[in-house]
Amino acid sequence: MEWLAYMMLDHVSYACGPDGLLPTAQRISQELGLEFVKGGVHPSFGTRNAIFPLRNRQFLEVVEVLEHPASLKEPFGQAVRARSEAGGGWMGWVVRVDDLAPFERRLDRKAVKGHRRFPDGRDLTWKQIGIKGLIADPQLPYILRWDDDKLPLHPSAALPNPVGSLRGLKLAGNRSRVLDWLGSPAVSPAAGLNVEYTDPAGTPGLMSVTFETPRGIVTI
Repeated sequence: MEWLAYMMLDHVSYACGPDGLLPTAQRISQELGLEFVKGGVHPSFGTRNAIFPLRNRQFLEVVEVLEHPASLKEPFGQAVRARSEAGGGWMGWVVRVDDLAPFERRLDRKAVKGHRRFPDGRDLTWKQIGIKGLIADPQLPYILRWDDDKLPLHPSAALPNPVGSLRGLKLAGNRSRVLDWLGSPAVSPAAGLNVEYTDPAGTPGLMSVTFETPRGIVTI
């Protein structure tokens, strides 16, 4: 096992269903009592999103696949498309780290560049790895590292003073499998977070997320 100096839950991703991005985001907004903002387009993945900024530099992403060639060939677009075609719902969770090299060595491939173009034309950039793992075994998070010079553009900063926070995840899966994937059981990506594991009756994956909101504790 390799020691990772820094690891934290970054965000959770919800794939919209047949009603599309904005109706899905509006429904979740009503459930949580939280505001969202239009995130923009991921040109290289063929997707777009809406963002619910949360405390602790975390956020909830609602994501929609576009009719774009990239969504058919890029793993992230493929993952969103598959979840949306299954009716939508929780797609996965994402851990941020300060060093992607251990994951590149273990998976024997390089992290890929990602970027999101804001509605006003600005770009947010990062590198990520592990989408193929998420597709094969949806209990697993994928891993990203934000570009240092873009940190002020982190999605959690899209609204001033966000009032909601992540409180817990419920995974159909195996804790040992997840920790082995992360590569460092001594480092928890869920500090201050309740992560519940249940034996999967079917496909492993993210089953529900619990939030602290102005309306109290809400689970979706």
